Amino acid sequence: MKRMDPVRTIDNAFFWDAAEAERLDIQACEACDVLWHPPRPMCPKCHSTELSPRTMSGKGKLYSWCMPIHPPAWGFEEPPIVALIDLDEGVRIVSNLVGVDPEAITNDMPVRVDFTETAKSKVPVFTSTDAGGAE
Repeated sequence: MKRMDPVRTIDNAFFWDAAEAERLDIQACEACDVLWHPPRPMCPKCHSTELSPRTMSGKGKLYSWCMPIHPPAWGFEEPPIVALIDLDEGVRIVSNLVGVDPEAITNDMPVRVDFTETAKSKVPVFTSTDAGGAE
């Protein structure tokens, strides 16, 4: 069973194209240099439409997480760990935490991006960089 493919729009196509290439790109404003996610058609700070993708390091820290149990998530063999990740570059994104024992998860745990396949695409997920966090 594969997770569902992401929904592509004109505003987020760059993000999913980068994920296909196993790269984490985040939207940036050329006018005021603000980063944000999820993508949108204009800067949330200065409202400029001069936007460009920037490649992130893929490193960050876990801000918060939850593991929804019921109802079962379609496309996942086990309940997914939904995570808020603070990237080193200063932007927060929602993703999944993989390869980590839920009992070993701690806030501020260092993480790094990885990519997992969907039915026809790839999506970014995160895993712990702590030796004790992996299963």
